[in-house]
Amino acid sequence: MQFSQLATVKHRLAVGQPLPFNVRNADHTLLLARGQVVETFDQMEALFTRGALVDLAELRAPTDRIREAPPEELPRLWHQCMDRVGQTLQSCTQEGFGQALDDVTGPVQALIERDSDLAIFQVLRQDGNRHTQYGVTHSIHTAITAFLVAQRLGWDEDSVQKVFKVALTMNVSMLELQGQLAEQATPVTAEQRAQILSHPMRSVEMLQLAGVSDRDWLDGVAHHHVAPDGSGYPALDREPNDFAALVRRADIYTAKLSPRTTRSAMAADRAGRAMFMYDPGNSMTAALVKEFGVYPPGCFVKLVSGETAVVVKRGPSVVTPLVAALTTASGTALSDPQPRDTSKREHAIAGVVGGDAVPVRIAPEKLMTLALA
Repeated sequence: MQFSQLATVKHRLAVGQPLPFNVRNADHTLLLARGQVVETFDQMEALFTRGALVDLAELRAPTDRIREAPPEELPRLWHQCMDRVGQTLQSCTQEGFGQALDDVTGPVQALIERDSDLAIFQVLRQDGNRHTQYGVTHSIHTAITAFLVAQRLGWDEDSVQKVFKVALTMNVSMLELQGQLAEQATPVTAEQRAQILSHPMRSVEMLQLAGVSDRDWLDGVAHHHVAPDGSGYPALDREPNDFAALVRRADIYTAKLSPRTTRSAMAADRAGRAMFMYDPGNSMTAALVKEFGVYPPGCFVKLVSGETAVVVKRGPSVVTPLVAALTTASGTALSDPQPRDTSKREHAIAGVVGGDAVPVRIAPEKLMTLALA
């Protein structure tokens, strides 16, 4: 192994954030494992002073590791990357947030580009998410959606990456409140309503304090609840910028797909139709619905055969995705999910079913593995 002084890569480190690689003593023994957190600036400086080292092999960019990873590692990488994004969003007030956000968003974008079906799968299959995590996971799912739709619309790379960050940070001032609301069975209180209405501008203030100065980014966050006619909150006398406009639609769509204590997630086909009815003729909405399709990866469907299946990949047409049967026609769980060709009459899709109607429970990680088959 070849080593480099930790001080030479200090730009990749941030106090309060998980270490992106193992840190070793001068004798090459392990000092701190990847993922551990250096809590203070003094502790960080002490590492540099003592001559801590890092293995050069671990300095490969995370995006390179994702592009080169075997398919079976992708579920684990998704889990790790989404955890890191969540931790970063929850530390928005800490110094170095901008750099930390760059460090964690690059790998997620690489995962999206590596397998867009698996990316959509993250948005649809939210069974493992506690309601208390709703604020973080919803922001990530909105960002994935906005990223994919921006690419479909032909936006340039810089704009695609920027809309991803707008979506991620739109709700940094109310992540905890969103978790509370997702579990709350009673109506929103007056105090909660006030926090909801003020959260776009409070999020902007937090981003500015964290060093974000990009005007398009800040305006996108400020106006992501503003309608095309300028209504919404905070009200404008003009249309919001394209970043806010796309994030607003991705926000609405992914919220429909998210379960809460008081309601189940909306079926994917119904969510798509609702978006068309809500926003007829809009190119962003049309691109969003086309990107996800009628039967997006991760949704559960009933086949003409009577079997219940999960969509694992988009297929040659919008109505013939690749699916894996989870039950027999009588509803008995299959020990091993079986692939089905929905272009064949006997395995055609009869309709979408909600997760509550699926009699078998499969861990999200296993479902993701099916999507890689």
